Amino acid sequence: MANLDDDRPSSAHAFLKFGSIYEPLKSINLPKPEGASLWDKLDHYYRIVKSTLLLHQSPTTGLFPTKTYGENRKAKVHDSLYCAACAWALALAYRRIDDDKGRTHELEHSAIKCMRGILYCYMRQADKVQQFKQDPKPSECLHSVFSAHTGDEVLSHKEYGHLQINAVSLFLLYLVEMISSGLQIIYNTDEVSFIQNLVFCVERAYRVPDFGVWERGSKYNNGSPELHSSSVGLAKAALEAINGFNLFGNQGCSWSVIFVDFDAHNRNRQTLCSLLPRESRSHNTDAALLPCLSYPAFALDDEVLFSQTLDKIVRKLKGKYGFKRFLRDGYRTALEDRTRRYYKPAEIKLFDGIECEFPLFFIFMIIDGVFRGNPAQVKEYQDLLDPLLQHTSEGCPVVPKYYYVPADFVEPEKKNPGSQKRFPSNNGRDGKFFLWGQAVYIIAKLLAEKLVSPKDIDPVGRYIPPQDQRNVSMRFSNQGPLENDLVVHVALIAESQRLQVFLNTYGIQTQTPQQVEPIQIWAQKELVKAYFHLGVNDKLGLSGRPDRPIGCLGTSKIYRILGKTVVCYSIIFDLSDFYMSQDVMMLIDDIKNALQFIKQYWKMHGRPLFVVLIREDNIRGSRFNPILNMLAAFRKGIVGGVKVHVDRVQTLISGAVVEQLDFLRITETEEAPIFKNLEELDLPKHSKVKRQSSTPNASELEQQPDININDWKNKSTYEILQKLNDCNCLASQALLSSILLKREGPNFITREGTVAEHMERIYRRAGSKKLWSVVRFAASLLGKLVDSLAPSITNVLVQGKQVTLGAFGQEEEVISNPLSPAVIKNIIYEKCHLQDEREAVVQQELVIHIGWIISNSPELFSGMLKIRIGWIIHAMKYELKIRAGDMPAKDLYQMSPSEVKQLLLDILQPQQQGRSWLNRRQIDGSLNRTPAGFYDRVWQILERTPNGLIVAGKFLPQQPTLSDMTMYEMNFSLLVEDMLQNIDRPEYRQIIVELLMVISVILERNPELEFQDKVDLDKVVQEAFHDFQKDHGSPEGAEKQDDLTAFYNTHPIGKKGTCSYLSKAVITLLLEGEMKPSSDDPCTIS
Repeated sequence: MANLDDDRPSSAHAFLKFGSIYEPLKSINLPKPEGASLWDKLDHYYRIVKSTLLLHQSPTTGLFPTKTYGENRKAKVHDSLYCAACAWALALAYRRIDDDKGRTHELEHSAIKCMRGILYCYMRQADKVQQFKQDPKPSECLHSVFSAHTGDEVLSHKEYGHLQINAVSLFLLYLVEMISSGLQIIYNTDEVSFIQNLVFCVERAYRVPDFGVWERGSKYNNGSPELHSSSVGLAKAALEAINGFNLFGNQGCSWSVIFVDFDAHNRNRQTLCSLLPRESRSHNTDAALLPCLSYPAFALDDEVLFSQTLDKIVRKLKGKYGFKRFLRDGYRTALEDRTRRYYKPAEIKLFDGIECEFPLFFIFMIIDGVFRGNPAQVKEYQDLLDPLLQHTSEGCPVVPKYYYVPADFVEPEKKNPGSQKRFPSNNGRDGKFFLWGQAVYIIAKLLAEKLVSPKDIDPVGRYIPPQDQRNVSMRFSNQGPLENDLVVHVALIAESQRLQVFLNTYGIQTQTPQQVEPIQIWAQKELVKAYFHLGVNDKLGLSGRPDRPIGCLGTSKIYRILGKTVVCYSIIFDLSDFYMSQDVMMLIDDIKNALQFIKQYWKMHGRPLFVVLIREDNIRGSRFNPILNMLAAFRKGIVGGVKVHVDRVQTLISGAVVEQLDFLRITETEEAPIFKNLEELDLPKHSKVKRQSSTPNASELEQQPDININDWKNKSTYEILQKLNDCNCLASQALLSSILLKREGPNFITREGTVAEHMERIYRRAGSKKLWSVVRFAASLLGKLVDSLAPSITNVLVQGKQVTLGAFGQEEEVISNPLSPAVIKNIIYEKCHLQDEREAVVQQELVIHIGWIISNSPELFSGMLKIRIGWIIHAMKYELKIRAGDMPAKDLYQMSPSEVKQLLLDILQPQQQGRSWLNRRQIDGSLNRTPAGFYDRVWQILERTPNGLIVAGKFLPQQPTLSDMTMYEMNFSLLVEDMLQNIDRPEYRQIIVELLMVISVILERNPELEFQDKVDLDKVVQEAFHDFQKDHGSPEGAEKQDDLTAFYNTHPIGKKGTCSYLSKAVITLLLEGEMKPSSDDPCTIS
């Protein structure tokens, strides 16, 4: 097992002293007098720190080794940071003494040397930072382990899980805390730009699976990274602390300030709240969450979620000797095979009940008690910790890394958990120290004895007591969204004077770009261009901020750039190439969503300024009335439930948040970057606005081609070209062009240019005429991709869901981790237009809608673990059939994007009463919706089914499933979904879900029963259906023998309900096997 630590006691290792200690240690083992002076108390801890921590600090790099014995020492960034924090904490305590004999300076500079040692190691890997911020792959990440003496790389990414967002985040957090206390750690602009690039890497923590604090990723220790709450939480805390922070401290000026993307921070915050109380998909809970929830990160601002998560950690992991890291953790247990780096499948079952216990987490609970003003908690964990401490021969307290169950005691411990004595991994007398534990122990003692205060070691105020939260004034408050009555300031901008005059006749007051001068109005992409200059360093090979869009929180600030004052309009007003922007109702919906989002997540001092850009195209034809109604709502002061105040930009600036982009410094010899201001359309002021160039939604007849594609597929190219020239129907032109495109390629010349250019013209004309079916057909053939597709998928994933792309009834691609837009485009165009080209773009529409809905109304997706886009489209088509009754159903592809979104919202609502059970099962099955507690019940069934379950040819075995996983973990739920994946009829899937619930209830009420053979769920349903047929009479005609429609349409409850037939079939199957004898069986006489 390739691992850095091997701490088990061994007589072979003698205690070797390294370095020198100039102050004698003779007084350490003497009892401290009760009335000891402050000097005596600090002197006691100083000697402990010197002999157990600083003795091991590398004299060259300042790093602290993981092993304190032997040669070839390696240093973990994570552990070294806590050692530096310990030296710094003691230095803070010494600041209270006038004549400190130079100890404050020595301790402060021990911390500085370590922090700069880590910075030195990191900066030597600047090339990895440059690659990682563009494409976060494990092979391109900063290393987490270095040579303690040289700072060199020691293990490749193939040998070790270096990708640990938590370590980089902790470095940034402690950097801010220490600089805030007066330490000078960052020396020049090269280092400032490097730290800024670290921030770019950490900003994407919400979408980067890593290996976490324990360096193993998945609980199964199979080399796969996961999205960890502890990593996302530390990233969130680091971003909050470093935003707007001056790395030169009091000596700094504007160009040593760090910038954070507020929207990226907010995504980390949302992700953390959706992941908790879990640690990850495989870790139901984990002790790694303690430093995230409490000291040093204090990452969570939701007190209820904090209590829920902490309670779960204590309930599941607390033992007599410390906390387990997580359940079934094999690390350093007697049964772990250390010759292998990874575990075999099902191996983690071996470690159940014998996991090592770490006293370290008792210490974190002591610190948490001090910060939260809970003396009872401090005393409880001090009393638990004291008997576990070991002592060196000089009397220094030693925190063992862990307590383990020796091999001889494993079986008795498994039979009777907690019955066996555990032994410490190290005692200090053998020269082995667990430096992370030693460091946190000293910090806890200094806090508990009031030698330092929480404010001392948390100068930036990461922890704010609840009673003080309303009054906290920070650059970037880390407190949760308090019940606010935020008013969003709104500026209405018309793109031309002509439009302004026209709107004025309806009482709508607007400004034009010229009228707001000298203030400039930029698109968000211009702001992105400005941020390209942030963090650039040619010496280190670092470019600026990656090309990431600015969200609507970022565009609600005012910017000072190169002497200009700039306001930005949101990405929703950008002229998009994708057809959704042609639907004005979508724009109105986007504006309402953006305002609600800003109201919910705006946490800065100052009002958000939301620029509404009105284009002439927005008011053409039937678009005018909806836009006018929305503008009237702005005038009334409430839009979509959000209070707004409309005024001139010049008036609103005084109350807004101003961001100074001082990193754009231009010398006299440099050429200033050119940014494009929103230009006013130069049109005659009193000319008439052309309002009638657009039409209402086209009739179904116009959307239909007047040719049959099959008649033309085999005709010659010449004939097709002739028809194309003569044809006036856009739908027919699109079909003919598609034949040419596939046959001759996009560059084939027609009368109107290339085929691709001709298709592009069809796309635009169909958009202006609202021929949505033609638009979608053309968009798909042109390979159009909607903006924000990747972030929308990420929004779904961070809610603990999976996404599948692919047409209903065809092969689907499962997405479990965030992907780049290019990869998503390939999946969509490979999987989605096999049956109908339009499916590829409709799936993109749905991904965008679902991304928004799940962020704002996650409850609509409860019980849905896998969001299958193709199946949701099937549900929507089915819903249209239900609504049509006996009439022909409306064509989904002919509906406008806003109508598609409304239909999606309708089917996501809980099913209405009065619908047939067939319809309900069709919709719920298509949505993959399951009842509460469903996956836990399948686990309980599997415990009583030795030979596993099978449905639609997909087998779920009892082993290694039960050995590898635990009941409540996300990965088991996903495995159950995988078993149901092969079912091809939504209503049948829903019957299978009902059957599994029935089996669970029967087994729960009959503990003596279990299945003897493999349970074929299809056969059980078939048996239930045969019984149903007997009672209801067989359908007419042999060909309908297997038609389950009547069964699907039957109420589940009641004497003749589906559940009664399913129950009967299950009981019959159970009674075929043997019953387990039970001692309290009421039928037994003797």
